[in-house]
Order: sequence, then structure tokens, then C-alpha cells
Amino acid sequence: MSHDEIAFLGAVELGRRIAAGEITSAEATRGQLERIARLDPGLRSTLTVTADRALADAGVADRAAGPRGALHGVPVGLKDLFDTAGIRTTAGSKILADHVPARDATAAARLAAAGTVLLGKHNMHEFAYGITSTNAHYGACRNPWDPARVPGGSSGGSAAALAAGLCYAALGSDTGGSIRIPAGACGIVGLKPTFGRVSRRGVWPLAWSLDHVGPMARSVGDVAAVLEAISGADPEDAWSADEPAPDAVRGLEAGVAGLRVGIPRRMFFDGLDTDVGAAVEEAIGLLSRLGARVAEVDVPHIEHAYTAFHALLASEASAFHERWLRSRPGDYGEPIRQALALGFQVPAVDFVNARRVQNLLRSGFAAAMRAADVLITPTLPGTAPAIGEPMTREPLHAWNRFCVPFNLTGQPAISVPCGFDRHGLPIGLQIAGRPFDETTVLRAARAYERATEWHVWRPAF
Repeated sequence: MSHDEIAFLGAVELGRRIAAGEITSAEATRGQLERIARLDPGLRSTLTVTADRALADAGVADRAAGPRGALHGVPVGLKDLFDTAGIRTTAGSKILADHVPARDATAAARLAAAGTVLLGKHNMHEFAYGITSTNAHYGACRNPWDPARVPGGSSGGSAAALAAGLCYAALGSDTGGSIRIPAGACGIVGLKPTFGRVSRRGVWPLAWSLDHVGPMARSVGDVAAVLEAISGADPEDAWSADEPAPDAVRGLEAGVAGLRVGIPRRMFFDGLDTDVGAAVEEAIGLLSRLGARVAEVDVPHIEHAYTAFHALLASEASAFHERWLRSRPGDYGEPIRQALALGFQVPAVDFVNARRVQNLLRSGFAAAMRAADVLITPTLPGTAPAIGEPMTREPLHAWNRFCVPFNLTGQPAISVPCGFDRHGLPIGLQIAGRPFDETTVLRAARAYERATEWHVWRPAF
């Protein structure tokens, strides 16, 4: 196989071939590093390439007596807000441009313990506060399907790298869609697990009560394997749930026959691009033909989700950044500085009311899911916009408005590719489930993926 063919193997498939002696980890790693050197100057998906460490890790993997698991020897990347011992972690900012942590973040350490090889740290929206990955300090990350367009954000570098075959899996963070938005925009798979499922220790926060850590890859099976590797309680993370790692891979092929699929049309299907709407309706029809029991459901209070989300996000983000906003305001990109300044203007009564809405939404989604095992929505109302195109935060038109409700509720939600628009840009399908029921979400996503070929399409970049 050529390096380019190897580059688009699945993470688990590559791990299997390494374990069987068909490919070495060093061979796969050298191929990835060559592709990064050749292709990434046009994408800007990676801020720091860890070539020496990657080759050393690959050598260790190849000399091991046996594989540590399904991901042994597999080259991966990390969004650059995961602390990495001895390797700079910038969070996409000037403020942390020279920050070199002493310890790995828990999720990064667990992924390394699974035998993976770290290729580098991915570009992102500054301090994760944005949905385009247009970064004032490190350059705009570009979408491999059309480099004039954004890859989504804030985990845009990870999604772009995966779509371009520059890593096999990655870790991202998701506060208001920051895994699922770039997954949808770049035609890859991204899972926001249940709040607390994956430790956030060592991950630079945006909003403590909304942040999630999760896996990104090119297939549902690869995402499930990474989820198993990084999940589990962490005594060093006060927000960590006392839940064991899920058995995410075992039930993937169970199909959707008899599964109850809820369609929450109100708010989630308003203002859709025509191509997006058609692709999502076709996906719903396909799930029905595969044996799922499809029915419409309603989510009480959903109309208040986006406004409540931004009151919480702005307040918590500004609280974290207060010291730097006062001492180093000029070191922020201007759009981020302005966004963070808004948090000081949120009245306490609005913050409290946002918490009330958050609790109402949790109850509303719980009520809707008494009649459904999973919910299906579009990931995004439209495909990737051009770099520099203004992004509104107006609730009825915001690009991430279908993602933020599941950050408020903490439910697991995944984006999988479900088609392409008239411009050849990917469309994402969002599947959400009950808290700590990632297995059913992944099972439904895999059933759809198995019945389609969208996930194997590749950009010509």
C-alpha cells in the first residue's frame, strides 16, 4: 500500500494491521509526518508537529511484546488545549504561546496509555471561544473540502486533519458544539460524550458547566474505540462522573430494528438550507427502512435554549479570563476580547434564570426521551461558510443552534456524515441519547454509517 492509501485506513483497522505485522507503526507514522509536511501548510490544521516524539513512540510500539489494545501504534492528534508534558500547549492563544506543561491532561495520558503515537497539537479557535477556527495568532484553519471555507470550530484543526488524512483519530472539546460542528463541516465523525464521562483535568476550560471532552475520527467504530480508551472517573476532576468506561464497541453492529427514533422538529428543523433538509430527511427515511420506529417528539422550553446557553457561556468564560482581561487585554484577538468582555455585562438575574432554563431543558429532554431511545436532528443548519463571513449569534440563525441544547443538558450527541450539498460540502446528521447511554447513540450512528458511503468520501485537497 502507498502512504496515501495507508493514511486513510481506519484507526482500528490500522491497529489491527500493526498487530498482525502487516504494517509497522513507524511506517504509518513516517507517512503521516510526510503528509503533514506536504499538505498542512495549505490547511494550517496543526500548530505543533511532534515528529521526534512520534517516531520514538512508534519505535516503542513496534518493539512491544504485544498490543496494548485496538489503538496500539496508531498516530493521533490533540486539540491544542490538552496539556502535554514537555510540549507547548497554546489553547490557540498568544497568552499561552510559550506555555509548556509538566503533566499530560488525563484524557491525553489515557490515550497514550492505549499505545497511540502523538503526531502533534491541532489548530483551534482562540481559547475555544468560537465556531470557525479562524485564529488571529496562528492563521485561519481551512476546510479540506474547500480551502476558502472554515472547517468549523473550535476543534477545527482536528477535523481538518482527519478529513485530509493527517491523523487517524483526535481529541477535541465541545462547549457549544465544538466537536460536532467541525465534524459536520468536514465530513468526519465527532462525539460529545455525556457531561463528566471523560476527565477534563489538564484541559483549558471555556465554561466549566458546559465543557465536554470527546473523540473525533473518520468512522463510528474508531470513535467508539477512542471513547473506551479515554473514559472513566478521575479523582482529580471535580466534575468527573463516577462511571466506568462504557463498553462502546461491543454493541456497535446491533442495528436499529425496533429502536425508537424521535424527531424533535420544533426549532431543530427551522431555517434549514434546502440541501441539508433533504439529506437529513433521507437519513431519517433510511433509518425507518432499517427497522427503526420513527416518531415526532416535542421538547418543552427548547425555544429558550440558545439565549440561556450564551448567558452561561459568557459569564463563565469571562470569570476564567478575568485576570488576563485586566492585565493583558492586548494579547487577545479583538473578536475574542470583545466576546469575553460581554460576560461582565450579564446581570446576575440573567445568569440565575439561565440556570433555571437549563434545568427545565433537562426535564424537557427527559420527557421527550421517554418516547424515544435516540433523537435525530441536523448537526448544522447549513454547510461551511467562507472564511471571514460574519457569524451571527442571533438565536434563530446561529450556525451552532442545533448543538448547544445538548451542552446544556449534558446528553451524549454525535455527528456523522449524511451527504453533500450542491457545492460539494459535507452535511452532518446529529444523533443524541440519554445521559451515559453512548452505546445506543453509537449503535444508531453505526447502523446509518453501515448503510451509506458518505464516511468514505475523501476531499481532493
